[in-house]
Amino acid sequence: MTDTIFALSSGSPPAAIAVVRLSGPHAAAALSALAGSLPEPRRASYRTLRVPRGTVLDRALVLWFPGPRTATGEDLAELHLHGGRAVVTAVETALSDLPGMRRAQPGEFTRRAFANGQIDLSEAEGLADLLSAETELQRRSAIAMAGGVFSEHVEDWRGRVLTSSAAVEAVLDFGDEDDVSDLPPDFAQRIGALADELSDWLSRPRAEALREGYRVVLAGPPNAGKSTLFNALVEDEAAITAPLAGTTRDVLTRAVAIEGVPFLFADTAGLRDETTDVIEAIGIDRARAALDRADLVLWLGAEGDGPDGGWEIAAQVDRSNAAGKVAPRHAVSAVTGEGLDALRRDLVETARRAMPRPGDAALNARQHGLLAEAEISLRAGLAERDPLLVAECLRRVRVSFDALIGRATTEDMLDTLFGRFCIGK
Repeated sequence: MTDTIFALSSGSPPAAIAVVRLSGPHAAAALSALAGSLPEPRRASYRTLRVPRGTVLDRALVLWFPGPRTATGEDLAELHLHGGRAVVTAVETALSDLPGMRRAQPGEFTRRAFANGQIDLSEAEGLADLLSAETELQRRSAIAMAGGVFSEHVEDWRGRVLTSSAAVEAVLDFGDEDDVSDLPPDFAQRIGALADELSDWLSRPRAEALREGYRVVLAGPPNAGKSTLFNALVEDEAAITAPLAGTTRDVLTRAVAIEGVPFLFADTAGLRDETTDVIEAIGIDRARAALDRADLVLWLGAEGDGPDGGWEIAAQVDRSNAAGKVAPRHAVSAVTGEGLDALRRDLVETARRAMPRPGDAALNARQHGLLAEAEISLRAGLAERDPLLVAECLRRVRVSFDALIGRATTEDMLDTLFGRFCIGK
């Protein structure tokens, strides 16, 4: 990487302070050009920033971090400016006019940190989740992943597999090549224990539940009170409510946090077997599809007609003509508020059990798939008698572990990951 990148790393102006970061081999020259000279490393210095022909840009704090012990592994500088738009624009324009300087692409600072070995791929994914975290559960899980909790486990697993691979290679070099009987007596026990550890990780709640929210779908026939209850749960008049059957024509979703737990509530079209309205029929089909994707269904229809595992909800209990239920999980009125607090508490407790515990690292789909491949290969190795095949199974395990932390990956996957970051990160 011969070019040096720069970008605004703080929030959009206007603001009290704007932080512009520089990273790359020309960072020292660029900082010297604007600040007059390099400050003492890793100490804030108050400088007057000027363009090369002498015009004052700003009076700012500047910091100089010589590589490789920096966030990106390269020479790094920061300009802590006054946060007005004109100030930021003037400084960015001055930087772009300097040799070897260009504006950073989204996620490019973090990508350079990964390329220079400052973080691994799992830590980068955790950082991406941290930047998008909106609830306390999301933040704490992302902090764990970005802090290397999962990476430490992968490195430990990889070391143990390398030790086992060395034992197999010794048999191939010096033992009876037709049998694994010359392996250490505890070889199978160690491989089995590692496979069990991976299985425990695979059984944990997934990161998608945190990122997307616990998906709760309200379902039932027309005029069952779904939209009114939906509005009450999301605390917004998001859905149109009316006494006319078929008012809801599509799946309406709203993401909210209740007691720090992320939810995705979905209001659906009223379910009925026949309709002459083509648009309503499409809405009913989408409602049925939403039921299939739900983590939980709140069923407001006739008792016993809902999907397996759904909660029976007796809605509209404030109405004298409301259809009752013999054993509803909750009886509520979205109009008077009766039963809503109990329903929310139950939802929160249920969602928490389905989500990673606070501070636990949670696997995303990519990590889960690779860890599953590693477990399958380990158990396949346990079933083999030919040491050549055992060695191949252990090699596949190492390949999966390497992909988990980014020792082996593809540019397309990296482009997708770092594209999630903002410019300046």
